[in-house]
Amino acid sequence: MSDSSPAAPPSGDDDAPAAQPRGFGFYVGLDEAKAAEAGITLPELVARLRELVNDLVPGAQTHATVAIAPPGAGGRDIDVVRHALHEPGLARARAEAEPAPRRRTGVVIDISRKRVVLDGDTAPLTFTEFELLQFLVLREGRAVERQEIIDGVWADAPADEIPNARTIDVHIRRLRAKLGDYEDIVRTVRGSGYRFDRHADVSIRLSATPSPDIF
Repeated sequence: MSDSSPAAPPSGDDDAPAAQPRGFGFYVGLDEAKAAEAGITLPELVARLRELVNDLVPGAQTHATVAIAPPGAGGRDIDVVRHALHEPGLARARAEAEPAPRRRTGVVIDISRKRVVLDGDTAPLTFTEFELLQFLVLREGRAVERQEIIDGVWADAPADEIPNARTIDVHIRRLRAKLGDYEDIVRTVRGSGYRFDRHADVSIRLSATPSPDIF
């Protein structure tokens, strides 16, 4: 037996009319100096825009306000305006767009695996860059002269691949750049060379067999 009774009307807010657009906000990123270069003032520009709206839609209501920002406020003009006028949802959109702050876990210099881990990510060191860092790490706390670095790291290199003292400085700069926030573990010792300084957030993992290269 079928039930032909009418369905019950929906309850709750389903009967409420859907929200509808009632207007829009239109931001103009423009300061007085740029307006003057174009041969117009901000009040004149506002008046012309209002005239245009009234010509297109007679009786349309308009409202204009000036965005005030301190001198030298950074960013695009339009973004400064949106921020100054407290555009709804702008702060939330910025927060969602910004990456979560990186969690600092320190540096792991893994001699056994020939790698350096910075805050959980493996640093993209070349073989030579790691050998250079390892050479300094195994002489921790001691200033190592450039010639000593050349003699140690490039001991088996062909004669035409052995760098000079100035080239060592270039290798050190590249190494520091890849160490990022931890670049200061490799210190410049004026008049001497370079030194590895271990911080509290730096750990060193050696191979199971102690290296004879530890000083």
